[in-house]
Amino acid sequence: MSRLHSSVSALTVAAALAATVCLGASAPALANDKLVELSKSTDNWPMTGKNYDANNYSEANQITKENVKQLKAAWSFSTGVLSGHEGTPLVVDGVMYIHSPFPNTTFAVSLDEPGKILWQHKPKQNPTARAVACCDVVNRGLAYWPGNGKVGPLIIKTQLDGNVVALKADTGEEYWKLENSDIKVGSTLTIAPYVVKDTVLIGSSGAELGVRGYVTAYDIATGQQKYRAYATGPDEEVRLADDFNSANPHYGQKGLGKATWEGEAWKIGGGTNWGWYAYDPDTNLFYYGSGNPAPWNETMRPGDNKWTMTIWGRDADTGMAKFGYQKTPHDEWDYAGVNVMMLSEQQDKTGKMRKLLTHPDRNGIVYTLDRTNGDLVSADKIDDTVNWVKQVDLKTGLPQRDPEFGTRMDHKGRDICPSAMGYHNQGHDSYDPQRKSFFMGINHICMDWEPFMLPYRAGQFFVGATLNMYPGPKGDRQTYEGLGQVKAYDAINNKYKWEVMERFAAWGGTLATGGGVMFYGTLDGFIKARDSDTGELLWKFKLPSGVIGHPMTYTHNGTQYVAIYYGVGGWPGVGLVFDLNDPTAGLGSVGAFKQLQHYTQMGGGVMVFSLDGKGPYDNPALGEYSTEIIRNGG
Repeated sequence: MSRLHSSVSALTVAAALAATVCLGASAPALANDKLVELSKSTDNWPMTGKNYDANNYSEANQITKENVKQLKAAWSFSTGVLSGHEGTPLVVDGVMYIHSPFPNTTFAVSLDEPGKILWQHKPKQNPTARAVACCDVVNRGLAYWPGNGKVGPLIIKTQLDGNVVALKADTGEEYWKLENSDIKVGSTLTIAPYVVKDTVLIGSSGAELGVRGYVTAYDIATGQQKYRAYATGPDEEVRLADDFNSANPHYGQKGLGKATWEGEAWKIGGGTNWGWYAYDPDTNLFYYGSGNPAPWNETMRPGDNKWTMTIWGRDADTGMAKFGYQKTPHDEWDYAGVNVMMLSEQQDKTGKMRKLLTHPDRNGIVYTLDRTNGDLVSADKIDDTVNWVKQVDLKTGLPQRDPEFGTRMDHKGRDICPSAMGYHNQGHDSYDPQRKSFFMGINHICMDWEPFMLPYRAGQFFVGATLNMYPGPKGDRQTYEGLGQVKAYDAINNKYKWEVMERFAAWGGTLATGGGVMFYGTLDGFIKARDSDTGELLWKFKLPSGVIGHPMTYTHNGTQYVAIYYGVGGWPGVGLVFDLNDPTAGLGSVGAFKQLQHYTQMGGGVMVFSLDGKGPYDNPALGEYSTEIIRNGG
């Protein structure tokens, strides 16, 4: 097949959308069987989250509580990029695919000889994208598609400038390229693509610039658009099914994407989704969260502002929404609800086996829903210091706010917990199905909030609030330390099995393994291993730079490896990366993380560990130009 043109025309998009509407839902199809099989093997990490459950769990058990202290570096790789490195590499059939933040370089390396680059893709992008990126120029990962017999395997990547690119997995050659987002209005791409069957799902960024959020589905083989579903606006554009929220009509049903906004504010109302997806082949629903409304200043947008801040369950073939549960109606604090969705099957308190979705939210609540219909099963505080909400009413699903910590014009809200960074942000957490434990990397940050009025101008920041952030009540507000926690959570019994404080936010997320060891990285540059049952610290290693990605693991030639990106940045690293000193800069992050510069500096790459450092270079001749030794006389 020849390479497609550089962008998909509006006519093509309209035609594809019309075809979807006219033809209706296609016949049910199974998820991409080969991708499912790849995810079952401990040799592979073929998608964000490891598998469709997005549980960041591997059955690999060579590394145990008893021997994890023997982990040593096996090999490393530098991307040559200094900004924040989020997400994880992919590993498929003995090849690791590595991504970087802007300029969004992609590398392929063989696990047999990782010191040699098989191919690299270095796109040329409009540098304007950097100026409209909200919180550093991060990218959350790649997607792999195994091919369909006619088209070979592809790597799908997003670029900060709004383009999506398909690369031939064996050569790195561009197969197609299309424009998904328009940076002229501030719409960028930082999300990891997500493959379901022969479709790739792409989210959107830019709510801080008044971008109207959407998720788009493309045919991977051709790059043609299948459908686009918005977070706000008319029902046909939000793509609400006829039975939308029929199991929970109190969540709201039709007409609310416009009626809960004043005038046409929904057109610049935010609700972007730059976080993570999960998918259930049985229900054929994919799950994700829409983000904060725009602007942050709540006075400027009366109403519940649906369907921002919503957990969605959409049909993967049509994009039609079966349910949508809005967690924070009329958000006042930038609690963008795009966080990880982790799927599990557990018995509820009555003993009934249920298909569940667990979502730790920015707003400081960890929600568990029945993912077949959206029923709210539980809503627990991530930490007892959450104060904007007293509790969530499980019957109505509504948060019972504490007005003392609301925000409004001509008022400076003080000591609001959590801060706009949330008690959970973009980190991809994990679920251990053997222990029924969710391992969560947590922020412990509160804030003062002062709103101001501002006009909307396309392509410019549309926030309307000044923030000061600092450690939560359990941290040290004198030294600005104690900004993070790591916790093991039992969603059925609504309790935390163990928790530990961290100097800085545990921003990147966690990994669970069959060996009873969980892993995570820290902003001050450590990868740590803890006992999954007790939380005891078993091992740590100092990396070249701070971590905002999450660990992954794979086996190769009989050896289990653990890999992690290093490269400080993202929202918590904005001050360090851009050398900022005003504590309110970086949307308030500079003040909160002013101590970070004393613990780490920039640098980006991958570090890979194994027991005793076993790896391909145990054979010192591997990759040598010549092993011949010439001995001169003397």
